Amino acid sequence: MTLRLEAVAKEVEGRTHIHPTTLTLERGSLNLLLGPTLAGKTTIMRLMAGLDQPSSGRIFYDGVDVTGRRVQDRRVAMVYQQFINYPTLTVFENIASPLRLQGLPRKAIRAKVEAAAELVKLTPQLNRRPSELSGGQQQRTALARALVKDAELILLDEPLANLDYKLREELRAEIPRLFTESGAIFVYATTEPHEALLLGGNTATLWKGQVTQFGSTPEVYRQPRDAITARLFSDPPMNFIGFDKRDGEALFEDGQPVPVVGGLPALPDGAYRAGFRANHLTLRKPEGTALSFAAEVAITELTGSESFVHLDHGANRWIALQAGLHAPQAGQRVEVFLRPEHLYLFHDDGRLAATAAYAAAA
Repeated sequence: MTLRLEAVAKEVEGRTHIHPTTLTLERGSLNLLLGPTLAGKTTIMRLMAGLDQPSSGRIFYDGVDVTGRRVQDRRVAMVYQQFINYPTLTVFENIASPLRLQGLPRKAIRAKVEAAAELVKLTPQLNRRPSELSGGQQQRTALARALVKDAELILLDEPLANLDYKLREELRAEIPRLFTESGAIFVYATTEPHEALLLGGNTATLWKGQVTQFGSTPEVYRQPRDAITARLFSDPPMNFIGFDKRDGEALFEDGQPVPVVGGLPALPDGAYRAGFRANHLTLRKPEGTALSFAAEVAITELTGSESFVHLDHGANRWIALQAGLHAPQAGQRVEVFLRPEHLYLFHDDGRLAATAAYAAAA
């Protein structure tokens, strides 16, 4: 099945929740909706499922207009962040519940449930009840119930958000296998850029109800078409500094020359912004050519394996992500370094102006 949204928009009481959106999702694909809370991820999924109707635009399954069709009449399954299982039923009966509603014979139900349980590694738990399961096993039960429906479209709305780290990592490793073997279209909503990178597939970045970019996940990460997308697909968010180009010379707002990288020489005179990710801003000078900036430490966050050093450089607040433990004190003046090939260059209005070598190679 191919799912196509054509200029689909949603308004509620005069407020735009989803701007006109056109997307095409292919059979057997994994598609990430990446954006912060209230970006519109759940609303788009509800429109895809038929739980809500668009204010304008059309939705097509394999070329058939299903815009007004009820969710009950579509082959759709949805798994929410707050996974729901029937507490008095066994895992087997939980998974079988949609099949019983379809009136399938017992033998067919057993075969489908056992196949789904095997796929999500729940076979030993089929006779247990949800209270006897771990959080990951309960979420896998909800996933199996979605898979067993033979749905053509499976919507996962931040399904791992409430699980602990170990369980999240376990299920993240399993989900790509599940979608590959099922052949359905998977749509997976997340607020976490690193989760999108781990899962792969395609990513649509959302900001205030608007899809800013859609494409293969590595491509969107490496080649964001605007500053909003670059910021959304960076964790921590991308750092920025302004610069001006005049008479062939480009200077950062602190007076430092902008290195001649990527498409900089071809840019017309004007005001621009340079962006760079937190993991490329270092407290130690790297080998080779590097830009140097004076900054003041605002606060340092230690996670054990990494340090997030928040820095003030003029009016800009930056974050440097460092491996290991680094604990510079608040108010301390430090020198930070950046290799010029890690720069993205944006027009002052946010449109991508040029990229350095990093964008094509990293």
